[in-house]
Amino acid sequence: MVHGIKGYAGKQLRIDLASRTFRAEPLDPNVLQKYLGGVAYGARLLYDELGAGVDPLSPESKIVVATGPLSLNKIPGGGSLEICFKSPATGGWGEARVGTDLAEELKKAGYDFVIIEGRADAPIILSILDGRVSFFPASHLLGLMTSRKAEVIRQDLGDPSVPCMVIGPAGERLVRFASVMFDDRACGRGGAGAVMGSKNLLGVAVRGHGTVEPADPEAFARALKAARAAIRENPASSNLRKNGTMGDYVGNSVVGDFPTKNWQSNSWDKAEDLYDHYVGNNLVRNGSCYRGCPVACGRIVEVKGGRFETPRHGGAEYESLCTFTAYVLNEDMDAAIRSTYLCNEFGIDTISTGAAIGFAMEAYEKGLLGEHDPDRLDLRWGNSDLLPILVEKISLRQGLGDLLADGVKAAAAKIGGGAADFAVHVKGLEGPAHDPRSGKALALTYGTANRGMCHIHPVEAMAWDCGKANFGLIPYGLPDPQHVDPWAEAGKGPAVKLLQEGLMSPDILGTCKFMMYVGLTLDHWAALLSALTGWTITGNDLLRASERATNLQRLFNLRSGMSRDDDLIPPRAISRPLFGAFRDKEGCVTKDYPGMLREYYLARGWDEQGIPTPAKLAELEIVPD
Repeated sequence: MVHGIKGYAGKQLRIDLASRTFRAEPLDPNVLQKYLGGVAYGARLLYDELGAGVDPLSPESKIVVATGPLSLNKIPGGGSLEICFKSPATGGWGEARVGTDLAEELKKAGYDFVIIEGRADAPIILSILDGRVSFFPASHLLGLMTSRKAEVIRQDLGDPSVPCMVIGPAGERLVRFASVMFDDRACGRGGAGAVMGSKNLLGVAVRGHGTVEPADPEAFARALKAARAAIRENPASSNLRKNGTMGDYVGNSVVGDFPTKNWQSNSWDKAEDLYDHYVGNNLVRNGSCYRGCPVACGRIVEVKGGRFETPRHGGAEYESLCTFTAYVLNEDMDAAIRSTYLCNEFGIDTISTGAAIGFAMEAYEKGLLGEHDPDRLDLRWGNSDLLPILVEKISLRQGLGDLLADGVKAAAAKIGGGAADFAVHVKGLEGPAHDPRSGKALALTYGTANRGMCHIHPVEAMAWDCGKANFGLIPYGLPDPQHVDPWAEAGKGPAVKLLQEGLMSPDILGTCKFMMYVGLTLDHWAALLSALTGWTITGNDLLRASERATNLQRLFNLRSGMSRDDDLIPPRAISRPLFGAFRDKEGCVTKDYPGMLREYYLARGWDEQGIPTPAKLAELEIVPD
């Protein structure tokens, strides 16, 4: 492609669904050099264009589909796409990442970013074919499961392999944690699917035939070779390829990183049996979520027969299967596989769905549901038969599912009777399947993550102090995890700041974060980006871009009505486990979370209320409202 910015397609596409019009807009090189792409550029756009008080599900809300400069399949991890939005689950900053060929196709079609505005007056799908955007009626797609919806779109467009992003029945019904599906891969957390549904946008298909050329082809080739060698030589690569994220299922229970029975414990003695069944009966092989992945950590699974029979499909990640086993005390892995498959088919986040079911089981146990459960469901802990039923009810907003479809924070407010005490969330986003009683840095990342209680955006911090991963950040000031006590609290604030910034880099650059688990570092990313763009980029420059994005997202949340109180952790997630291997381990209890938070704010250059100071914003060249 011929344009003035090397390494980028050079344009953003703005689509108005209400008028069914679009226009291409040139990118500003000065803005790109500050924000680079992905969640940083998305934050800049949404902060500038969404004023205070905009309802996430209103026509005034916007969706930003964002690539990064490294969203190219030839780059290790480069098949990554981010969706940025105001979250209907939290009312604040929303982001979700997926591995998909659609990212590179969008760049080849001539666009680095797509901004979707307004609301169509009837269901539609979008087709982006190089520079041409088409709007097609889509009423015939209403109610279809996501796999069938993508299949029909491809048939209608006459392209059986065109990359698609679609919502399912959950997004159509505005379930606040509805996902956007890319075949078997999900932009799962925060409710991007509900935002699409509120706009009557059921799907987007993208095909491009252009190219994105590096500024320095020889330097780019050298940087690619070095990055691929680092992954190939790292022993973690073969482990991740062989075992995927589920490889940590048993080990996480052993170290107390395994939320169980709606966070009443952090370990479960059923983990090994469940994992053995999964390997022996469900796992088919590994697979990639985009062309060219050097690791292929995805899992292809099935349930061959019985009442939970499930076709072969991609999915069954650790987070999903933990929430549908340990969270709800389900001892039937087949039921968990079936339930997570249905989550993808209905287009609903597996983590929030499993967490909502665990919350409902505890509310049932405490006799709090009453009229909120008109079907009088058998919500006993471990009732595996109920799990796929509740997935459907939540997705279709039927009976108790209508209550749970708004998330545990809203459900607890409606139920009352102390339900808020066991509604485990931060900022309205349900807790994922890692536990800060394993490594206390995670408590801070859960509390301060801008999208809510999330382990991976921007970082799995317990992978540092508990798992002893350093992500190549020791030269940038990260304490060596080999000398860090996972249960210590002092000193975690500055470390978490650096971890967040280092591990946000892939979300900005458009790469898979797992590449930093298997040998890639900021230096590899900086070398690739420098050769691609012709700019001189260092690892410190990447950290600065991440810090800028973090502060801008923080301002977005503050403008949306959040405060220091929204950085607090549910007491249950940092208290003594009620049962399990750690019930007598006093060290796993967080004693002074407010002190950890103060330390973190100080490291960030924020005031005692967690508000970025004028000096910090001036340093980052951010001009607030």
